[in-house]
Amino acid sequence: MYKLKAADWRPEHFKWEVKNRVATITLNRPERKNPLTFESYAELRDTFHKLQYADDVRAVVITGAGGNFCSGGDVHEIIGPLVGMEMGGLLEFTRMTGSLIKEMRLCPQPIIAAVDGFSAGAGAIVPMACDMRYGTPEAKTAFLFVRVGLAGCDMGACSILPRIIGQGRTSELLYTGRVMSAQEGLAWGYFNDVVPQEMLLERAQAMAQSLADGPAFAHAMTKKCLHQEWNLSVEQALETEAQAQAICMQTKDFERAYRAFVDKVKPNFQGD
Repeated sequence: MYKLKAADWRPEHFKWEVKNRVATITLNRPERKNPLTFESYAELRDTFHKLQYADDVRAVVITGAGGNFCSGGDVHEIIGPLVGMEMGGLLEFTRMTGSLIKEMRLCPQPIIAAVDGFSAGAGAIVPMACDMRYGTPEAKTAFLFVRVGLAGCDMGACSILPRIIGQGRTSELLYTGRVMSAQEGLAWGYFNDVVPQEMLLERAQAMAQSLADGPAFAHAMTKKCLHQEWNLSVEQALETEAQAQAICMQTKDFERAYRAFVDKVKPNFQGD
């Protein structure tokens, strides 16, 4: 099967590191709170797409440099050009940004966001699309599209966010564009944990490492079912999970776990 070595990738628009099967993406324009551009959107989309072919990455952490996660689309490099664009170009852009979220949900590796400071607009959507989120007390999350005259239904927000924090809370955030504090995010289930700034990346990477050391095939199956079962009835979901679990029972990792239990040792998962 065709595989790629993610450790060899050299993205142009963000920092990329692979260590012990954990990839870390760092949005790296700290002087402007790490805004996204047309190019960085596309490169992130393509990176998450390629991860399905990478055999040296089993979990991903995404964070921002300089005390902020991401301030959203760059005002000068994205918002300005969009104002003068025809419908064809606008739709091409909005479909491209949506494709980033699709690739994040479809890549088999769990994705963990480490969020500090501002996480606004598209910079709030990206953590929302991750599998888990860790924040700092200073994290300020705002789905602020309405503040620039746009709808809150951007990049999957109306589909994904209610499943994390509920319909009423999502409605408030999307209609008002107000900031969700770190404390609210933790209480509402948006953040898995809130930790001091100096511990943030370490906390996210520790969770990613624990996942990377686990049964990779089974984790990928869990992510697939979490994503696909949004649109299934309970009966359909039960059958989907029955098939998924039966497939996992054929893996070598399942047998390794059993042998380790019998031998009273910790299983050494290999991902197959």
